[in-house]
Amino acid sequence: MNQSKNVPASEHASTNHTASTKNIVDTVNVAEDFSTFAAGIKAAGLTDTLAGKGPFTVFAPTEEAFKKLPAGAMNALFKDKAKLKAVLNYHMIAGHVTTRDMKSGDVMTLQGSTLSAVVSSSEIQINGAHVKRTELVATNGIIHAIDSVIMPKNWHLLAAAA
Repeated sequence: MNQSKNVPASEHASTNHTASTKNIVDTVNVAEDFSTFAAGIKAAGLTDTLAGKGPFTVFAPTEEAFKKLPAGAMNALFKDKAKLKAVLNYHMIAGHVTTRDMKSGDVMTLQGSTLSAVVSSSEIQINGAHVKRTELVATNGIIHAIDSVIMPKNWHLLAAAA
């Protein structure tokens, strides 16, 4: 795997490349930097799916990614279970895709819309979000940390009215 120029070596060093004993839900619950994503999985009712057989590839937004959302947008999203589920499903694809397997192009998400990957020797971007940490291995898939919450084309998260 080519290390991304945008991924600090220390984050690559902490990447788990060994066989895991935890599913995706358990992995994001104990991994650093995914507490909001983990809470979203629970709130959206995706726990059984992501604890299930899989395999799934998850592009999980970090805490910093959620902080980039407009003020009030995250709270509004958490209050709308259907939209939260759709947004989180947009961060997931069927199959076990490592960085070595990633290629530029569109791929269908569990939400039903495509996302676009741009893969170069120096970085990987998913809908413009930079992959910051790769290949947190789970028993039923793999997780890649991204620096933004991604949305299907023409979707926007708006701040809640004050």
